[in-house]
Amino acid sequence: MDTHQLAADEGRNGSDPRAALIRRHLGERSLVLVGLMGCGKSTVGRRLAARLDVPFVDADAEIERAAGKSIPEIFAQHGETYFRDGERRVIARLLRDGGRVLATGGGAYMEPSTRALIAARGLSVWLKAELDVLMRRVRKRGHRPLLQTADPEDTLRRLMAERYPVYAQADLTVASHEAPHETVVESVLAALAARAEAVLADESSS
Repeated sequence: MDTHQLAADEGRNGSDPRAALIRRHLGERSLVLVGLMGCGKSTVGRRLAARLDVPFVDADAEIERAAGKSIPEIFAQHGETYFRDGERRVIARLLRDGGRVLATGGGAYMEPSTRALIAARGLSVWLKAELDVLMRRVRKRGHRPLLQTADPEDTLRRLMAERYPVYAQADLTVASHEAPHETVVESVLAALAARAEAVLADESSS
């Protein structure tokens, strides 16, 4: 079963009571998760989509489908510049469809044109995690092209220094800490509901 159907089936079986409010706030926009590798974008994203009763899409999976290759293969055969160009085009296409939860790769939000598209057609949420949390998670999977270095922890620390100031431009920031994924999902839903209520209150008073 693909992730679109999984999210839809789980959502029908018990979407969150805040879902209607959040969907009204999002309108035709997508909820876009950004952050470093290991912060939980895909895992949290699937659960969020189920709670909101909307489709879930993983941008990296869509890139691999479009290229007919895995992301490590794309990096190895064509380099990062080629990958980023394809990533930009795929995310632009996904954002045009709207009304979904979209998990992006760690470097996607660093691209100014992609960041502008997300700002125009989505609502961005940065899942912010500390170094020790990220390292514990990425060690479980050895396919991260940017971490194929002599000192992966130092590489990750450098990526945090470069990227965290840019991720901070996201509409919302939610801590992704060492806890059950549902705890992070609940934090995102609470932040989204609070934002929706504030915006709707402003609209009704104007």
